Amino acid sequence: MDNDVTPAVPGAPYDLVVETGGDQFPVAGASPELSWKLPSDVSRQIGFDLRATVGDERWEFNGHGAVHRFVAWPWRELRSSERVSWSVRVHHDGSTSAWSEPAAFEAGLFEADWTGEWITATVADAPVGSRPAHDFTTTFTLAEVPSEARLYSAALGVYELFVNGQRIGGAELAPGSTSYDRTLYAQAADPASALVPGLNTLRLRVSDGWFRGRTDAFRKEALWGPRVAVRAELRVLGPEGPRTAAATDGAWQVAESEIVTADLMDGEVADLRRDAVPLGSAIVGGEAPPVSWSPAPPVRVVEELSPASITRIGPDDLVVDFGQNVSGRVRLSELGEDGARTTLTFGEHIGPDGQVTLTHLDTPSPDGSVVPFVQRDEVISDGKSRSFEPHHTVHGFQYVQIHRDGIELTERDVISQVLHTDLRSVGTFSSSDEDLNRLWDVARWSFRGNAVDVPTDCPTRERAGWTGDWQIFLSTAVQLFDVDGFSRKWLQSVRDDQLDDGRIVNISPDPSRMRVFPNPAVDFATGSAGWGDAVILVPWELYRTYGDVRVLRDSWDAMTRWVSFALNAAADHRHPSRVERSPEPLPHEQYIWDGTFHFGEWCEPTPIAEDGTPGPAMPDPMAWAMSDKGEVGTAYLYRSVSTLAAIAGVLGDATAAAQYRDIADKVRDAWRQEFIDDDGRTPNNTQASYVRALSTGLAPEPLRERAAQHLVALIEEADGHLGTGFLSTADLLPTLADTGHADVAEQLLWQRSTPSWLGMLDRGATTIWEEWEGVDRNGNAHASLNHYSKGAVIRYLHSHILGLQQDDESVAWTSFTVAPVVPARLNWARGHFDSPQGLIEVDWQVDSDDAVLRVQVPGGATATIIWGDQQQQVGPGHHELHTRTLTSAHVPA
Repeated sequence: MDNDVTPAVPGAPYDLVVETGGDQFPVAGASPELSWKLPSDVSRQIGFDLRATVGDERWEFNGHGAVHRFVAWPWRELRSSERVSWSVRVHHDGSTSAWSEPAAFEAGLFEADWTGEWITATVADAPVGSRPAHDFTTTFTLAEVPSEARLYSAALGVYELFVNGQRIGGAELAPGSTSYDRTLYAQAADPASALVPGLNTLRLRVSDGWFRGRTDAFRKEALWGPRVAVRAELRVLGPEGPRTAAATDGAWQVAESEIVTADLMDGEVADLRRDAVPLGSAIVGGEAPPVSWSPAPPVRVVEELSPASITRIGPDDLVVDFGQNVSGRVRLSELGEDGARTTLTFGEHIGPDGQVTLTHLDTPSPDGSVVPFVQRDEVISDGKSRSFEPHHTVHGFQYVQIHRDGIELTERDVISQVLHTDLRSVGTFSSSDEDLNRLWDVARWSFRGNAVDVPTDCPTRERAGWTGDWQIFLSTAVQLFDVDGFSRKWLQSVRDDQLDDGRIVNISPDPSRMRVFPNPAVDFATGSAGWGDAVILVPWELYRTYGDVRVLRDSWDAMTRWVSFALNAAADHRHPSRVERSPEPLPHEQYIWDGTFHFGEWCEPTPIAEDGTPGPAMPDPMAWAMSDKGEVGTAYLYRSVSTLAAIAGVLGDATAAAQYRDIADKVRDAWRQEFIDDDGRTPNNTQASYVRALSTGLAPEPLRERAAQHLVALIEEADGHLGTGFLSTADLLPTLADTGHADVAEQLLWQRSTPSWLGMLDRGATTIWEEWEGVDRNGNAHASLNHYSKGAVIRYLHSHILGLQQDDESVAWTSFTVAPVVPARLNWARGHFDSPQGLIEVDWQVDSDDAVLRVQVPGGATATIIWGDQQQQVGPGHHELHTRTLTSAHVPA
């Protein structure tokens, strides 16, 4: 996770990027988009000059306008493996900047130019979770070490690369999680430092991974394909020019490795005494789509944590507490004598007996049985190897229980390796209240634990790319990390998995391949409002935050198909309660989306039993499934259709924009007729329904104040506690503050009894829990202890306590407002956001004599600063405002 990028050349553009991923270097397609940031003193770019070097060619381009994000590639399409060095200067206010420092990237090996074939092996199949990792190996000869080398590779499964026994690159769990039947990303690496004159060995080690390993809470086998496969090609440049030194074909040899079993969920078992078990020659074959190049950064080891404590719980068992719940693995550096067997069990919680417990992550099955949750590594020592560090699994854990006969370990012998997508950090927050600072840090850690190549719900029980979770958290995530490429990669799977009738599958990538293998039980619950709407709301957030128009174009067809499904579902299906009210549908009901399945608000707080345990989230599953969730469905239908109208406008389709605006108006009017009365009250009278009505603009202006009062009254009836669930909790505090009830938002934010965020912290949470009572007062764990969706509350710390919000008509933070909402409990707060325009800093402090607000505005941006009785419109630079007229303890005048 890199820190903020600052200009290398004063007065020049900086932070030049090509919008793509890559491990050792950026790797792009044939026509990549280019982005840069403006010098800090430039108010507005009016033109730019590009120059590039590609081989012996020198290219130049003169562009016009203010756009400096996602600038279209202006030259011929790149060819495979071409390397580009480019720089930019900008024109502004009658002046021209200095040239930037050059930035470099290269084109990948495109599908038409591969000579390496897909190869696999015929092996005795074994049950999922018990299969070994296989090595695919070849040898080749080099007269001398080449001046340049590139190794291109891909796999159906998770793989590693070795040249002469040296692991190549820093990426982990490549090629990542995708919808493998339609999209597969290749990787490029520089192996030059490992090559030697004479005989060389190239080896690819591959295991089931996301391709056919265990998946979801029921730990079923992923259905992407029957056998793992690999494809690789080594190209070198020597005195005689470029040539292919090695490429996968039927002459490669296959063997079982010392990794006896490897499963991404279950864990890895390695017998370091074991010699490779030859299986003969590889078989040419393996069904895979054409390779492409990922827009996302790779997964890496981004941090290492030493133990906070090591506790002996028996002669052969130690429990290591790393002090932080993470996604990752453990490096063990003391393996014992030859034949010693060490078992590592990973978990989020310690049971009453002092052992790591996993039972809170077990999954009840429909047949009444329970699917046990397991994440365990095992290593058998050869008496010589110095460490064990698994590369074919990943775990969610804070604790690891280590078992070996007579085990002795020191803190130097066991290290937690934090493993997730290497996202660039872009935001910070701190304040005079350590509880608030800790909450921000805990929520940030929770997202990090769920960013292993795709946004997941938890890094343990499911590890699934639930659409609803990312739709909820994205507007918070963009304040923490650059998640554009990460999200675009995931959206490709969302589009790949979309069903023929337009429904968006709840989880993407979809390892059950519902599009190919229909499942009536899953089919029933597919197409829920708030989940499927991610296909519209996620691209829109990426466009608003980063200026990414391509993601709108790429998603347009999928978005319109989803909306068509939802509109047809609203028109063709009615909830039984409305049929009972009127056998014939009322005119407005064709826009009420109530008659198909919805998860609804999901996970609203449950009552606590007298013994301190939380009540069931779903006391009567059938009643819950059949309940009327039309308020939620219709609200999301309005939100998606109105957003689609805005997207059509951005893409220049005025006809579609007008069409969807008209439909959105009709959906809004139907919602108002059905779900709010003349007193501003909703039929179900829940906190969530009022938050949704107010945050989406569905509540009519004359009724907004009354609806907000009903929301506040419900909070007061709950003794100052929230009652919102999955879909609306993120918007609860902003809605209260924006309707004049910042004092109530403050009360909820600092609430310590259940349900509350600080209550989690008081019970030891280091990540956000799935349930408010994730660890009850008796010390028992319930459900996942790392679910980031409730952590979206920290968006309020940025948007309201710092007061930093992008203006409604702005894209990519070209204009924003700083108007802090100052809680009575804080004396100061500060933070930064490395926006697409550059670094924004906010720092305020209040004492008895003065209140000061300092704001840094980057080049290319303007800001409105509101502080007490002060209001200024400003451009780039540092600005400081003082006031003595903060007339409320909560909101500046």
